[in-house]
Amino acid sequence: MYDVVVIGGGPGGYASALYAHNFGLSVALIEKDRVGGTCLVRGCIPAKTWLHAAEVFTTVKSAATFGVTTSDVTVDWPTALARKNQVVDQLVKGLSGLLKARNVDVLDGFGRLVDGGVSVVLADGSEQTLEAKNVILATGSVPRAIPGFDFNGTTVISSNEALDWESQPGRVAIVGGGVIGCEFASMLADFGSEVHVFDVAPQLLPGTDADAVKVLLREFKKKKVKVHTDTSVSAPEIVDGGVRLSYGDDSVEVDVVLVSVGRAPLTENVGIEEAGIALDRGYVPVDLETMQTSKPGVYAVGDIVAATPQLAHAGFAEGIAAIEHIATGIAKPVDYNAIPLVVYTHPEVASVGLSEQAARDKGLDIEVTTHGMRGIGRAIIQGQVSGMVKLINETDGPILGATVVGPGAGEMIHELMYTVAWEALPGEAAALIHAHPTVAESIGETLLSASGKSLH
Repeated sequence: MYDVVVIGGGPGGYASALYAHNFGLSVALIEKDRVGGTCLVRGCIPAKTWLHAAEVFTTVKSAATFGVTTSDVTVDWPTALARKNQVVDQLVKGLSGLLKARNVDVLDGFGRLVDGGVSVVLADGSEQTLEAKNVILATGSVPRAIPGFDFNGTTVISSNEALDWESQPGRVAIVGGGVIGCEFASMLADFGSEVHVFDVAPQLLPGTDADAVKVLLREFKKKKVKVHTDTSVSAPEIVDGGVRLSYGDDSVEVDVVLVSVGRAPLTENVGIEEAGIALDRGYVPVDLETMQTSKPGVYAVGDIVAATPQLAHAGFAEGIAAIEHIATGIAKPVDYNAIPLVVYTHPEVASVGLSEQAARDKGLDIEVTTHGMRGIGRAIIQGQVSGMVKLINETDGPILGATVVGPGAGEMIHELMYTVAWEALPGEAAALIHAHPTVAESIGETLLSASGKSLH
C-alpha cells in the first residue's frame, strides 16, 4: 500500500510526488502522457520558448539601432520548432530522472479513483489497482471549446496545435483575449504574421489593471495587431484560401482560427463523483486550508481545483500544501493573494495582490502610485521604455498589490510579491536600495513616491 497515489503528472502532481520524499512517504504517480503535464509539454514551457524566439528575432531586427550591422533577418521556423521540442524533451527527461531518484513509482496509464485506492489502465491495456492511504487528484485541464468552433487541427485549432505549427501562419484570428490569446498575438506579430484578436470582454486580459492593458494595447498597435474587444464572432466559415470570421457587419479572412478562451478542468471519467465528491461546474471543491476534498484522504490540486488560479506555480504550492497535511496533519495553506501572475507578451505584464479596481470594489481606502519606464536608464539602454510600475497600498497602510509592465516584469514582480505577502509599508520597502542602472530601479522610485518622498 502506498502512502500517496497521485493521478496526473503535471505541476501539481509531480510537485506533490517530489515533495513527499521530505517525509519518507511512499508514492506512485500515474500519467497517461508524458510527465510534466500541460505546463511542460503543451503549455508554459513550449509557449515561452516560442515567445523567446520571437523576442530574439525582434532584437536582431533592431540591431542597427544599437550600432550592430546585420544582414537580412529571417525566421527559420523548422529550427525554432525543433528547439522548442528539444527544450521540452530536456525538461521531461530531467523530471523523469528526478522522480526516479526520489523513488517515485511512475506508471504510464490512466488512473481512476476507486474504493481503497486507484484503478490504473496501463498503456498495454492491462489493469491494476493501487492501494493508497491517500490520493491526490491532479488531472489538469484541456483547452476549452466554444459552440460552433469545433477543433479540426488545421483551420480551427487550440493552443495545443498552435505550439506545433510546422510553418508560420500568415494570417491568424485569435478568439479570446486572455493570457493565452495575448501571448500568441504578441509572438505571431513579432514574427510578422497578420493577427486579429477578438474578445467579448470590454478589455484584453480581463481582471488585469486597466492602465497596464493600455500599455500593452499601444504596443500591439505598433505591431499592427487588430484588437476587437466587446465583440462577438460568428462560427467560422471555410472559404477558398482560408477561413472567414464574421463580426457585426464586418468580416475577416485568415488562414487559421486559434480558439483561446481558457482551459476546462479534466475531471470526467476519473471516478470523482462516484466517490461521493460533488463537482462544481466540473471543478473540484476543496478545503483551501488543506486541499482535501469532501472525502477524507482524497485531495485535489492544480487546474481542477475550484476557485483557485490555473497557474503552474499555484499547482506547485497546492501540491506542497496537500503533502504537508498528509504527512503532518497540520494545515499550511497557500497564500493565494501573494501569487504572481505573469503574461509573457512583449512587453511583459506582471501583477500580484489586489489591482486598483479590485481594491476599490472591496471598499478599501487606498493610495495609488505609478512610475513610468521612460526615465529609467537601463530601460533606455535596452530600447524598451514602454512600461510602468503601479503600486496599491492602503492609505497610511501596507502594500496591497502591484503591477509591472516592461522588460523583465515577470522577474521584477517577485520583489513586490514579498512586500504584499509581508504586508510591508511603502516607507519600509523604500528604505532598501536598488542597484543602478537597473530596470528594477523603477520599483524603488515607485516605493519612494508611495512613501511621500519621491526622488525623480
